[in-house]
Amino acid sequence: MYIWFTVLAGLAILSFSFLRTLSPYFGEEFMYILRSIKLGIRLTKYKKIKPFYSVLDCFLDAAKRHPNKIFVHFEGREYTYGEVDKQSNRVGRALQAAAGLKEGDTVALFLANEPSFIWTWLGLAKLGCSAALLNFNIRSKGLLHCFSCCGAKVIIASPELQSAVEEVLPTLREQGISVYLLSESCSVQGINTLSDKISQASDEPMSRDLRANVNIKSTALYIYTSGTTGLPKAAVVTHERVWAASFIQAVSGITSDDIFYINLPLYHSAGFLIGMVGAIERGVTIVLKRKFSASQFWDDCRKYNVTVMQYIGETMRYLCNTPKKDNEKNHTVRIAIGNGVRTDIWSEFLNRFGDIKVRELYAATEGNIGFINYTSKIGAVGRVNFVHKFFFPYTLIKFDIEKEEPIRNSEGLCIEAAIGETGLLVGRVTPRSPFVGYAGNQTQTEKKRLRNVLKKGDLYFNTGDLLRFDDMNFVYFQDRVGDTFRWKGENVATSEVADSLTMAHCILQANVYGVKVEGHEGRIGMATVTLREGEDFDCSDTYKQVVNYLPAYARPRFIRIQPRLELTGTFKMKKVKLVEEGFHPAHIQDPLYFLDSEKKTYVPMTEDIYRAITCREIKL
Repeated sequence: MYIWFTVLAGLAILSFSFLRTLSPYFGEEFMYILRSIKLGIRLTKYKKIKPFYSVLDCFLDAAKRHPNKIFVHFEGREYTYGEVDKQSNRVGRALQAAAGLKEGDTVALFLANEPSFIWTWLGLAKLGCSAALLNFNIRSKGLLHCFSCCGAKVIIASPELQSAVEEVLPTLREQGISVYLLSESCSVQGINTLSDKISQASDEPMSRDLRANVNIKSTALYIYTSGTTGLPKAAVVTHERVWAASFIQAVSGITSDDIFYINLPLYHSAGFLIGMVGAIERGVTIVLKRKFSASQFWDDCRKYNVTVMQYIGETMRYLCNTPKKDNEKNHTVRIAIGNGVRTDIWSEFLNRFGDIKVRELYAATEGNIGFINYTSKIGAVGRVNFVHKFFFPYTLIKFDIEKEEPIRNSEGLCIEAAIGETGLLVGRVTPRSPFVGYAGNQTQTEKKRLRNVLKKGDLYFNTGDLLRFDDMNFVYFQDRVGDTFRWKGENVATSEVADSLTMAHCILQANVYGVKVEGHEGRIGMATVTLREGEDFDCSDTYKQVVNYLPAYARPRFIRIQPRLELTGTFKMKKVKLVEEGFHPAHIQDPLYFLDSEKKTYVPMTEDIYRAITCREIKL
């Protein structure tokens, strides 16, 4: 028996070595496929078993299994799984008593990155409620829109966001919305305190009957993504999608012994689903930060023995821009999960900070197709393999950039892009890979549906992203199409920016787009505008409008004045040429202005300003 075992083991090693010579990524691919199959079996099981087993139940099991294990490190304090469980019971009971919440209700969370975000969400989940995760940067019109489209009747806000709530409080009160502040006291009429009620509530376990009708297809969350209509869209996230997103940590090789560092906002799917919910699925400890700090990052990693970090392209670049130190490779980080890092920054990051396995992702909150680079090949966002494509069918199709539409053949069907050719990524809508859409926005939901792609009657999700597959089966992100660009890790809707610009009394029309800046990820906001008859460009009024109505990342840093805007045959504003021309004053004859944050106004764009930007003397 021993001899046969030795022979079989030897054959297995020889077979593995042979396959490895055929593909240097065979080992990584094998492990990825194996993990994916195991996780797929788990998800199938969760779809069938009754009562439904949710991520909340996974958390409750973890709290029973290791109640004293630290769940969250935050600003010098530690919160165990057991403590978070009990605190969420208090939250659930307080909201049940004060707001009359019940299964099926939706509550908007307008909270900063802090532990209360986590236990408030868990408390709502115990009541069978769904949560709308509001971006804490939005204000006034945008805040009201995000709140109303999800159908919430209650909003819970952090004390530091009280002023933003007060701006829209009259409208909220008119609509009968209950407003709660995570504070012990508040003198503003119409804003209720919640912390005092939580502290007085019981921490005893809450009955499962409160969420008896919640199932895997029920809405768990609303997460907002920028829309071409100018206002964010509320992507409907079901419990099935929550489970699927939570598995990203598992497929990346993360175990319960890891310590996960979260510095991305919890209102985003990356921080909330991949980071926090993924940590619950793995039973790991997380280190939560209010916001990213390049100067504190590695000290935090050393202090808490962090083994897994999250990133976006900007955070990776910020880390590479910090002054070099002798102890840069003195840390325990082994995996980095994120998206949007440039190839040169990726290489520099590894050279400076050591052999960290970078798991670059491609995904969308509302999408039905995503990729993960499980091989760590620099520059790729994923890899094509037969198992992934079998369960989540997708294709790349030829796309007309100027017309912003797929290219179709004489039969009216789309044309598949060739290997090495950039194409529009579309994912086939199936029961296994559904596209649920956006809450209260059937028009935008329908816009993301693409029919008659490869055969008559089929239905695909239009990602709006251009990708490329190479001859080694690696996937590369190329660009975005449509009316959205990405800056500082945030999606910016061009029409929302245009609406704010045209509120300035001097501006008649605005064509907004993103332009590349050397040394920066994404595209920074720029606008070409026309002026009202008889008006000059009013620098201070325009500055006032964009600052009052737009978050910092969405404010156009460059404004170009033209006598008229070029339109397509279907009266869409032309952007391709404007994007190519950028903001170099030497190449543009039109008047050009720069948003000067220190002077708090727009100033004429000069060669000196351009040089300072390219040399990174001016911080964007």
